[in-house]
Amino acid sequence: MRQPFGQLKVTVVQGKRLVIRDFKSSDPYVVLKLGTQMAKTKVINSCLNPVWNEEHSLSLTEPVGVLSLEVFDKDRFKADDKMGKAYLNLQPIISAARLRHLVHVSSGETPLRKIIPDSENCLARESSIICINGEVVQNVWLRLCEVESGEIELKIKIVDAPSSAGILWKMATEEYHL
Repeated sequence: MRQPFGQLKVTVVQGKRLVIRDFKSSDPYVVLKLGTQMAKTKVINSCLNPVWNEEHSLSLTEPVGVLSLEVFDKDRFKADDKMGKAYLNLQPIISAARLRHLVHVSSGETPLRKIIPDSENCLARESSIICINGEVVQNVWLRLCEVESGEIELKIKIVDAPSSAGILWKMATEEYHL
């Protein structure tokens, strides 16, 4: 059964070194997917290093899946061109959110976990999950797959649903056998 967990706030910050899909440039936008939910950024015209700084909210339910994204080049008269895709396993940030509840971290800035790039993820560089004044945040650069080049920067934040504290405690005690 899928249980509500809270909200995932995803800020699509920027793209770097995206591929050319038009004559000299591209008109990129990003599509985020979590389960059956989808969110899309605005199109940035004629840019290979776009800055979106757009925040999107997606509902989290247990079991938590993978956040996937695809970058496209907007075309006026034909199907939009693919510019790469990537994914982020949400389990590390969910585990960090559970840990935050267990140790009652609520003020200041506390590192919770470090994730390194490997063959099981699309990380372009090391990423840290931190708790900033009670909010669990991960800044991440994802390497685009199935394309010559490109990276996307995301800022991920877990926002607890009002009723999720009890669920978090129950899941954490099961996970850590408390």
